[in-house]
Amino acid sequence: MGDDADAGVVRLTRSGEDDSILRITLDRPSRRNSLSHPMTDELVTVFTRAASDDSLRAVYLTGSGGNFCAGADWVATNSDGSRPRTGDLVRRIPHTANRLVELITSIHLPVVCGVQGWAVGLGCNLALAADFTVAAKDASLWEPFLDRGFSPDSGATWLLPRLAGVTRAKRMLLLGEKVSGSEAAEWGLVHQAVSPDEVEAAADALAARLAAGPTVAIGLAKQAINYASQATLTQSMNHELASLELSCRTKDFKEGLAAFRERRAPDFQGR
Repeated sequence: MGDDADAGVVRLTRSGEDDSILRITLDRPSRRNSLSHPMTDELVTVFTRAASDDSLRAVYLTGSGGNFCAGADWVATNSDGSRPRTGDLVRRIPHTANRLVELITSIHLPVVCGVQGWAVGLGCNLALAADFTVAAKDASLWEPFLDRGFSPDSGATWLLPRLAGVTRAKRMLLLGEKVSGSEAAEWGLVHQAVSPDEVEAAADALAARLAAGPTVAIGLAKQAINYASQATLTQSMNHELASLELSCRTKDFKEGLAAFRERRAPDFQGR
């Protein structure tokens, strides 16, 4: 994505063994990395392409300038005085913010998120949607929708109750309570809370660990966990069997068995 000081940019780099980790950096520090329409569209494109890129084994999402993401840039969106057609949100958001959250939760690659500073609204929901989020202890997760006079979106009412329970979800969504990184870890909203200067290293290490795992099996397990949240036990076990049938046909499965027999650490190749 090209540099534009007003619209912000999404920066992409590769890291890890064989460049198998895609690092996505939200770069709009002057606006605490709030997402402009071009940035959101770019993120949808990036995750869509990553889903079918066999060279990737993990994704790491972070922000620049000491903050993760201050949410969708509603100020810029509504500052020109023009009034969109009726139904604009219903037409547009399923293909932008909502699609982005869906991609993060459904992509077969593990997604790690590193959070410092603010994670607000859509930014908070991106952190909640990731498979593993490492947050600074003093980070602030905030869902200020009702404080702004409108109801929650981008998966907040689905993600929060499942991760932290209904009571805590209401505290964040109805009362607008801010939650620190330390509290978020205690509540189960994030994987880990560390000191601000440890976020980068901890998230990098976690992404590298996941990238060294059996990529196909990880993706199938992630999909099964998401499916099980809305399925019966029998349906979930049937889904597991279908996934097991696929994962047992991978080279990583054979390597896992060989490593077990030889009493050594497996060397998974993501195939």
